[in-house]
Amino acid sequence: MTGVRWQPTIVGVDTSPESVDAVQLGWALAEAAGTPCRLIHATPEAWTVPTAPHTFAMKPEALNESARAAASTAVVEALAGKVPDAALAALEVRTGRGAAVLRDAAREGPAGVVVLGGKHHSLLGRWVVGSTAHTLVRSLEIPLLVSAHVPLPIRRVVAAVDLSDAAGPTLQAAERYAELFGAALHVLHVVEPLPIIPDTPLQFNDEEVFARSREHLERYVWPRMEYPGATSGLRRGAAVDGITAEVEDRKAELVVLGSHGKGWVDRILIGSLTERVLGALPCSMLVVPVLGPTDHHRTRPRESERSSEVPAR
Repeated sequence: MTGVRWQPTIVGVDTSPESVDAVQLGWALAEAAGTPCRLIHATPEAWTVPTAPHTFAMKPEALNESARAAASTAVVEALAGKVPDAALAALEVRTGRGAAVLRDAAREGPAGVVVLGGKHHSLLGRWVVGSTAHTLVRSLEIPLLVSAHVPLPIRRVVAAVDLSDAAGPTLQAAERYAELFGAALHVLHVVEPLPIIPDTPLQFNDEEVFARSREHLERYVWPRMEYPGATSGLRRGAAVDGITAEVEDRKAELVVLGSHGKGWVDRILIGSLTERVLGALPCSMLVVPVLGPTDHHRTRPRESERSSEVPAR
């Protein structure tokens, strides 16, 4: 866990109360990691917003520069006195759509995480105006940390893992953040009931699925846990409900999930667990991107570690 260098933190901000939470969390993370914290605000292209009649004679870049100056003043006024002055001193205002601006800033590097304030959007709202957080979950190449209105510091972390290659990176990220904050860590897997498909014989029943899931976890996931005092467990039921219940029971301040980056067809038909948990946002949430198959050794124990006995947790 130790020895991995932390990269600078990027915080996306606007004039909303949620941005206060985002800056406070991002600043606490950066201070703990000993890295810079950059605040970035995105303002639309000047031609996309209403303008006064006299501005039509101005050149587009002059309009954008004026819009950035006005946006900077508005953000500073909204956050002043609520976040550290040093954080506001690092404010950058860029022109463009929020998700694209933050993604470009992360790619410019170096950057280790993007932090956003969590906002609850209805499904219709996301279809009509989109959501910066949901867009970044699908496209960001570094972790996304979405803040919720929960007290700091972070003392309890829950990591929700599945049975795929995402389990390794998710567990590694959860251990790293728990270590940074000196927090307790609990690793959770939720076994969902099998879907009912009419006129289709089931090859497995729920008990068989539960037993196979537990066997996989005991062989390939739980032995990879290295964080001192970390615990693990299973729940049955809908994944979102199980994760939310675990967070509430443990009063966790942070939940960690992996994102598989599913295509839009998958999200329309079956949705994304990560996006559904993001919609519920039971606490601050770290989304770890899994861009492709990972090294097998990340999710499976080395030969020397394998044993017929599973460590008690």
